[in-house]
Amino acid sequence: MSPTPSESTDSPSVSSPFPVPEHYPSYRPASGKEAPSFSTAQQRLRSAQSFSHGADAYHDVRPGYPQEVSRLIASARTVLDVGAGTGKLTESLSNPVVYASDPSPDMTRVLNRLGVPCWRATAENTALADASLDALTCAQTWHWVDAQRACAEFDRVLRPNGKVLLVWNTLDVNADPWVLRLSRIMHSGDVHRPGFYPAFCEPWTLRQELRLTWEHELSPEGLHALMHTRSYWLRNGQKIHERMTHNLNWYLFEHMGFRPGQVLRIPYRTDAFLLARAGE
Repeated sequence: MSPTPSESTDSPSVSSPFPVPEHYPSYRPASGKEAPSFSTAQQRLRSAQSFSHGADAYHDVRPGYPQEVSRLIASARTVLDVGAGTGKLTESLSNPVVYASDPSPDMTRVLNRLGVPCWRATAENTALADASLDALTCAQTWHWVDAQRACAEFDRVLRPNGKVLLVWNTLDVNADPWVLRLSRIMHSGDVHRPGFYPAFCEPWTLRQELRLTWEHELSPEGLHALMHTRSYWLRNGQKIHERMTHNLNWYLFEHMGFRPGQVLRIPYRTDAFLLARAGE
């Protein structure tokens, strides 16, 4: 990581390649969107493909999921975690048979460490036989997929009374103004408003929802590492990385007054949605 900004950079008489952090738009309210927006399907695909590298850092710093989430499908015998990444949700599933899939070779490399059968596939094409599962899960995944195609695929591979679990962990930017500004500096995707509902298609209907707030402990260095796992960081190069590092260093150490290694309690929100077929 880069050091904190130098004295020469702070001087008003010296030109800096970075924007002035004091002008960072923290005054804007939190997002009111239901989900991330992409201008085209190609843009969504390119953003999702940014996770083709960085899996080790992702696994080390991204939080897991509260136990209440996996309990929503505890009765299912055979479960596939779709878009499993490095297995942050997969490892919490206690079902008798658990599978996992992800399109990224780097993510599945780390996912293999769990000892769960896994393969490279997408939500739109799971590579499974008809009626072969009792439940499917998508954690931090649904906004990257074509919902209409994925809903049809899930209908194909799930047995009667099958369930779909969609879940997100999100920085709780409404818990404290400093967290909202943190998310903006980190480009953490503050795009799901509190109380949002994901888009899905027939034959699926919402059966149950779960909304939790909790805290994740990270140091300032851990927040830098977390920033490195965001799609915005992963798909950009050195110039953007330097700017983001500079701004985050200024915010954490100079503006907020945190110390290196200090344990910070970062507020999180979990939103989970259990879907079932209409009439089942």
